[in-house]
Amino acid sequence: MSLIERAVQKLTGNDTPEHPASVPSHPGAGDAGDRSTVERLVDRIQESTSTPDAPIGSHRIPELLRSAAPQPAARTVGIDLNMLRRRGFALQDGEQNRISQEFRLIKRPLLANAFGKGVPQVRNGRRIMVTSAFPGEGKSFNAINLALSIAAERDHKVLLVDADVAKPSIPRELGIEPCPGLMDWLVDESQDVSRLVMQTNIDKLSILLAGTRHDHATELLASTAMTRLLDQISARYPDRIIVFDSPPLLLTTEARVLASYMGQIVLVVESGGTPRQAVMDALGTIEGCEIVGLILNKAVTSQKSGYGGYGYGYGYGHGST
Repeated sequence: MSLIERAVQKLTGNDTPEHPASVPSHPGAGDAGDRSTVERLVDRIQESTSTPDAPIGSHRIPELLRSAAPQPAARTVGIDLNMLRRRGFALQDGEQNRISQEFRLIKRPLLANAFGKGVPQVRNGRRIMVTSAFPGEGKSFNAINLALSIAAERDHKVLLVDADVAKPSIPRELGIEPCPGLMDWLVDESQDVSRLVMQTNIDKLSILLAGTRHDHATELLASTAMTRLLDQISARYPDRIIVFDSPPLLLTTEARVLASYMGQIVLVVESGGTPRQAVMDALGTIEGCEIVGLILNKAVTSQKSGYGGYGYGYGYGHGST
């Protein structure tokens, strides 16, 4: 009898069942080969019940075993670093530009809030949403730059989530092919989320794309499935900052739903383009978030600064709690 079969009998509370549950086997697999599967099975059982020590009905064993079975390795995607460099992204590869220097300052208070470094730790502070009032103000550019800058940290990794599910732009911005992602998991939770998260050739940066477009995106994002996904990602990657490229706040309901899960929000404001009232209206939709920051995008700077005619402003403040 294999280790899995003995584990199934123990977990169902029946050491000598008349009809043992059917379990998948692998030719030549012994106790040592099955051990990781059993460990994953125990994890799934603990996740599925509030009383982990209680027996599990045998009818649930096949489902739990399928979810605990070994999964293929995570996908890896290559990003054209020269293309990012030409477009002025904040690559931390020794060739420092103005934007990379500024995002070093922008990320610092966000990381402090996320991990309680010198300040009280913010609840869900590792979840950072980058958004704007309207499209075209630079939110995706800023979300990518923030993720790239955090990826340069020695102690932290970053997951960039394309949460603009109606008009995803991360694949276009990074020059990668669209593939299943966030929406696909919300539709079918049986998938292992680690298979949807793509590793990249940029150390410490991984990506979760928006996935297949869905007519009921708002409802899916507001569902308990989204809560479970965020809890799962947060638990699986405790050292990881999660940066969400969100839809615009004033044109979609998805962004307001996403905001309810966040610990920190960065609002991108286009210098000379975003009306003051639009900024106030956008801030009003996320007033429940404890930390709200502003990035002034496309700001004209003085030639005396040495930076040329394009720059950023930034600032952080506490919103309503």
